[in-house]
Amino acid sequence: MEGSSRRKKIVELLMEEGKPISGGDLAQRLGVSRQVVVQDIALLRAENKMILSTNKGYLLHLEKREEEPSFVRIFRTSHKTEDTLEELNTIVDYGGRIRNVFIEHQLYGQIEVDLIINNRLDAAEFIQHLNTSKDQPLNVLTGGCHYHTVEADSEKNLDFIEAELKKKGYLL
Repeated sequence: MEGSSRRKKIVELLMEEGKPISGGDLAQRLGVSRQVVVQDIALLRAENKMILSTNKGYLLHLEKREEEPSFVRIFRTSHKTEDTLEELNTIVDYGGRIRNVFIEHQLYGQIEVDLIINNRLDAAEFIQHLNTSKDQPLNVLTGGCHYHTVEADSEKNLDFIEAELKKKGYLL
């Protein structure tokens, strides 16, 4: 399959699936190496395709329609790695959707990773991945301090999230 046809197929697969697909799975479906998929994703992003890289795989980000307004707030938090699930569950329990995590690193500047955690199941899957990975979460680089961009259906939801994070001692 030629490069442009393959990239078109990647977009189609991501659109049809509606959930993240790993690079290995895409490579297998297309009969190419994972590195070819990584290069194709980079080229698609250069063409302004909104493809997110999450811990579960690649996800095509479709813009929300105007009838679905959302409110966004960035929370600066700090906690130990073992408190991550409680932090994530606190956010989703009050109607938050966690878009990303980022840190301000003294040497590299801002380092950001898309998370796309919308519910407790997503949070549990993330923690399972964290527990089986040899890698450490970003907050380890900054003594626990990190930021989340959180989206919700109302300011009230975001206020509840903020109050609960503060109550648990996670909010800075």
